[in-house]
Amino acid sequence: MSYIQIKDVVKRYHGKVSVDHLNLSIDQGEIFGLLGPNGAGKSTTIKLMTGLLPLDGGDITIHNQSVKHSSFQVKKRIGLVPQDLAIYESLSAKENVEFFGRLYGLRGQELQSRVKWALEFVGLSDKAKDQPKSFSGGMKRRLNIACSITHKPELIIMDEPTVGIDPQSRNHILESVKELNRMGSTIIYTSHYMEEVSAICTRVGIMDQGRLIACGTHGELREQVSHEERILLQVSGTSTQLIQAEQELKHYALIKKVIMTDSSIEIFMRTPGGDLQDILFILSKNQVAVHSLTRVEPDLEFLFLTLTGRKLRD
Repeated sequence: MSYIQIKDVVKRYHGKVSVDHLNLSIDQGEIFGLLGPNGAGKSTTIKLMTGLLPLDGGDITIHNQSVKHSSFQVKKRIGLVPQDLAIYESLSAKENVEFFGRLYGLRGQELQSRVKWALEFVGLSDKAKDQPKSFSGGMKRRLNIACSITHKPELIIMDEPTVGIDPQSRNHILESVKELNRMGSTIIYTSHYMEEVSAICTRVGIMDQGRLIACGTHGELREQVSHEERILLQVSGTSTQLIQAEQELKHYALIKKVIMTDSSIEIFMRTPGGDLQDILFILSKNQVAVHSLTRVEPDLEFLFLTLTGRKLRD
């Protein structure tokens, strides 16, 4: 039996379907990545799992307990790191973590021990007495995590935890996710950054328009697009030459999609080993100079574009 079961879940906002008959299973001990662009339904799914929104259809069970029928018991198992910061600017870092620890029933020496551990874990021990209004964006994100893990939850849900932060803080958070997983927590990590999910997640689900459109390990997902190919060319030419070449390439039978900039052309072939001579002939005919050509291994970005026809951060 899976640790988390999402069965035929539906959520509507003002008559519009935000989550559309979603089915998903997540095993205990996974770092499960949930990918998708803004509006894909990721955050809504998280709110449904944590009981912050009522279900319009279906059910979600966590450790065999229904979110609909055992909401309080389910919430005690979860640590939620929300996309919007859930910290109080007028309280110190230590007071913030204490506040959330009390919400989970921690008291006395146990509370103080957990607060100390949480601040040490996110690297904010030396800022315990400081108010977060003086913190950088990355430090606030790390405090957000500390508030969510004080009760050492068995399930930690992180909704876009690295939005708008510096690379050093991003790396610190990604390493923290892996360490929390090693300590026994199941992690659900939502993001629209492919590189983060590729770095830390054992399995990935891709959502678009409220539906799960692909799910599996990195290898399983790559297998879905192994019959296609992505070619990246560095080029130069006038705007007119590039536009004319782009139009011809788009009408070439073996090409699925063309993405052109002032200095590069990204080509998605319908089959691997497509006829490069024809592509180079089209570019040469339109006086577009090719400076380099790279065949790119299929990745999650390629898979997403193949499935949806657009890039993740479009």
